[in-house]
Parts: sequence; C-alpha cells; structure tokens
Amino acid sequence: MENEFIINKISETFTVSVLSIDETSDVLTIVVEKNCITDLMIFLKNELDFNFLTDLCGVHYPNQELQLGVVYHLHNMAQNKRIRIKTFTSVKSPEIKTITEIFASANWMERETYDFYGVIFEGHPKLIRILNVEYMDYFPMRKEYPLEDSTRTDKDDRFFGR
Repeated sequence: MENEFIINKISETFTVSVLSIDETSDVLTIVVEKNCITDLMIFLKNELDFNFLTDLCGVHYPNQELQLGVVYHLHNMAQNKRIRIKTFTSVKSPEIKTITEIFASANWMERETYDFYGVIFEGHPKLIRILNVEYMDYFPMRKEYPLEDSTRTDKDDRFFGR
C-alpha cells in the first residue's frame, strides 16, 4: 500500500476535514479537524486495515491558536504500513471524541493524555487521572511555566552558552 493510495482514499471520503498532508518524514502524517476523528478511525480500521493503534499521545504548542494536539499512530500489520493522524483543539475547550469504542487500547492512552495535557475525551468510559493525584488542578506537560527560575544566582551563564 502506497502513500498516494491512502491519501486518495482519505481525501475522497473526508474532503473538507483534511487540513494538511505531510510525506516528508518516514511516516505519512495527516492533520484533520477534530470533529471527524471517530469517522476517520473507523474508516482507517475497516477500509484500509489499520487495525492496530500503536500510540495515542498529547502535545502542546503554546504559540498556536489551537494549542493542544492529539497524535494517533496506526499500523497496518498485514502490509507493514504506518500512518500518523493529528488533530488539534483549544485550551479553552479541549474536547475531542473518544475512540475507545474503535480501539480498546485507547482507554489507557486517552486517560494518560487527559492526565498530562487536559484533553477531555468525550464519551470515554472512565476519564480519570491515572498517574497524578486526583486533586491536582493543573496539567504538568503543558508548557505554561518558565523553564528556569529567574531568581537563581548560583549558576554561571557562561556554562550554558549565554
């Protein structure tokens, strides 16, 4: 299965929902609108035989309008083909539909993404924190805090290339 075949099939079915396609890296990457993610996952699983969800993770781009992203890695094991699907949402309304009905393995991965990035997966059977304490009121993987303490006086900037 070639990238061109996959791109044509997805573009025919999801014409308005495909935002961009990238073939420059080793894995075909398709960015789609968040409202079509469940339909796209069903299509990829049933029509193109991408029946293994390798990974689902979050990412935070603080300088973009839609800052929170969810990245899905799928694998067609029969033809040894991989694909990456990305979708983005805002921090103010971080809702994306769950895919646990399509891939049972998404259950843990969606909970982890919620725990660290605050992405709310609508329809998830038990969306709770799994690695952080439940009373934590922030999401630790978001880039919302400065990397360095500006009040430190014990470091010499010459050693850090400044």
